[in-house]
Amino acid sequence: MKKLFLLSVMLIFVSTLGFGQRIKDIAYITGEGSEQIIGYGLVVGLAGTGDTQQSTFTIQSITSMLKRFGITVSQNNLRTRNVAAVMVTTTLNSGLKPGANFDVTVSSMGDASSLSGGTLLMTPLSSMTGKVYGYAQGPLSVGGYDIRTPTGNRIAKNHTLAGRVPMGGVLQAPLDTTPAQNSVVNVYLREPDITTSNNVANAINQKFGNDVALSKDEGEIVVKVPSDRQKNLISFLADLESITVQKDEIAKVVLDERTGTVVAGSNVKILPATITHGSLNITIRSYPIISQPGAFSNGTTQVFNNMVPYVSQDSTNTVAIQGASTVQQVAAALNSLKVSPQDIISIFQALKKAGALVGELVII
Repeated sequence: MKKLFLLSVMLIFVSTLGFGQRIKDIAYITGEGSEQIIGYGLVVGLAGTGDTQQSTFTIQSITSMLKRFGITVSQNNLRTRNVAAVMVTTTLNSGLKPGANFDVTVSSMGDASSLSGGTLLMTPLSSMTGKVYGYAQGPLSVGGYDIRTPTGNRIAKNHTLAGRVPMGGVLQAPLDTTPAQNSVVNVYLREPDITTSNNVANAINQKFGNDVALSKDEGEIVVKVPSDRQKNLISFLADLESITVQKDEIAKVVLDERTGTVVAGSNVKILPATITHGSLNITIRSYPIISQPGAFSNGTTQVFNNMVPYVSQDSTNTVAIQGASTVQQVAAALNSLKVSPQDIISIFQALKKAGALVGELVII
């Protein structure tokens, strides 16, 4: 019963039947988007946990920064243990306006041991084209600690070489986006699918009238804005993105071999098959034999390690599956084997190779 309970926990089945999703959760509309930006900067104020002299780019960065303030110092005289070179990254939403604040992620790129307690100096953030969209500066929030003693002992909690500066970024230039037109807008699915695209078009037509939406392909739906809604486009888009749609899911089984977790979609099916599972346990026990020499024989004590193997065969479990069309039937069939989650992963792989598993197998 213990194994059966474990499998019920580790074998997870995801079902979306009967649960609709809003268009705004599965798609985005013309004019919506994002921009990834990046920057190189320095974190100061560290308690001796910054980069060492081996991180030459940190030394060069400090020298260049000091020159901006009119201070010239030889690189050989710099001690960088309170400074660390970092990369600053974030993703901007297209709706942000100049002057808006946003979070940034700060990650060490040298040989620092911790960024805890540090402060990010002003860092320009640019896109792939080199255009600077904003700047970031402020104290880091790491959420952990890493304490090391001279004797080599270490106490650590969480990862301290990456942190965030909450609302430390300031947008300077608006993102380059294509604004939505008053007459036609486009809806783009985040995960393109023909059935879902058709469902979105049908749901929009049911809401606003026939011939309003047309599914162009598996990832795009063209929507004509009704003439009486063109004066207030924002109101129309708000109604549009709140429409509930049934999203179609591909039959898929995700296997995580590291944790032994199995997640199966609601459309997964198993064709008739017979599964046999058994294991051979081999145990080798040691029985030492000590030989003592006779008195006055000048002999030495001898130890002989007698290794005796024991072999036991677990009772082989065989289950015949007449076919499983629901996730509950799949779970019942596999749980009846009373095997570990790792064995279930092997069974799924064997079912796929045998052609009995209807669905995509994804191993992570």
